[in-house]
Amino acid sequence: MDETPEQPPPPDEDDDEEEHRAWSRRGILRGGRLAIAGVVVVTLLGGGAALALDGGGGNGDDDTANSSDDGPSVDAAGWERIVPGGDCQCSDGSEFSFWVREAAPEKVVFFLQDGGRCFSAETCAPDSGLYNTTVTEGPDQDGVFDLADERNPFADYSFVFVPYCTGDVHLGNATTEYAPGLTIQHKGYVNGTAALDHLFAAFPSATEVVVMGESAGSVAAPLYAGLVADRLPGARVTVLANGSGGTPDLPDDITDRMVAGWGLADVIPPWPENADVTVEQWASVPGLFIQSGRHAPEIVFARIDYAYDARQRLGLSLFGVPADDLLSLIDANETQIEAAGVNLLSYVAPGDDHTALSSGRFYSESPDGEMLVDWVARLIGGEPVDDVHCLDCTAE
Repeated sequence: MDETPEQPPPPDEDDDEEEHRAWSRRGILRGGRLAIAGVVVVTLLGGGAALALDGGGGNGDDDTANSSDDGPSVDAAGWERIVPGGDCQCSDGSEFSFWVREAAPEKVVFFLQDGGRCFSAETCAPDSGLYNTTVTEGPDQDGVFDLADERNPFADYSFVFVPYCTGDVHLGNATTEYAPGLTIQHKGYVNGTAALDHLFAAFPSATEVVVMGESAGSVAAPLYAGLVADRLPGARVTVLANGSGGTPDLPDDITDRMVAGWGLADVIPPWPENADVTVEQWASVPGLFIQSGRHAPEIVFARIDYAYDARQRLGLSLFGVPADDLLSLIDANETQIEAAGVNLLSYVAPGDDHTALSSGRFYSESPDGEMLVDWVARLIGGEPVDDVHCLDCTAE
């Protein structure tokens, strides 16, 4: 990890609780997608405090790839809706589908959508409007999905877009009853691996695979990259994880509830590198990077974060994790991952935004003159890149 100069204090927060209440009031579903794209409310054990965590990246404002209920369909931009069936489903038992855009068969993006976490009766209430419970649309045409923008390094890539509707950061494989009449299908891993199987079948000769995730999707991105490396051993695999870099190992009581509620003991891959770690160690954000990196050291791991991401800060502080200085947590996580022998590239931009990959910020972000889009283009092209770390990290 690059050494960075001492940072100025983070932006002032006059009232985190009032900010959370304001976010919650705005957290209504728009066309079946979360308007604030992924706030989740969690009740802490014994404390009753609510929190916002894992907000999304701006993929939920436009209905650009609406699906029908009649099975596979292709929209005007060339995205095909796939309904895998089987055990795949959303948290409320409704139909799960994912989206595919076929272009260059040797270059593929596997994108894991954002959307929050739920693991209690309070967080999983389907009428809370705080997490996606169904799939109704595909990706917006912005950021990496703006395939007409000549600056887009992914314009000629094939895409597999995995919607998120299970509240388990794409990792779950369980049916959990949180209260009488409230049973949640945590099938994120089932859904995600069905989409991954489609990638392997549709693009068997892929030589470049970029596994992207925003917010909740970025948590699981290292795991799916490891699975890609297993199935496509000749491919260059790159991870772009956007919007969770400040999330450290969470308190044991929260982690234990996620492990149990999401069925993570049935998901941890049977890799030799996992033989001596507990499910709880594996399931942390740093742990997923470390174990996938140990398993497949040829994977290129990269993270993109905002130094004082407001959604990460608020969520972590209400989890009981001090997060006013989120930048220190981002740097500490990178140190932890690299100390375990896994090289991690990082791009840290100033301010308190949340994600950039699926928004116009992908093309405009440029801390200290280093354009994000150019940094990503060099990264996926196999060129050497340095860590980018804002100098004035509080700048808007």
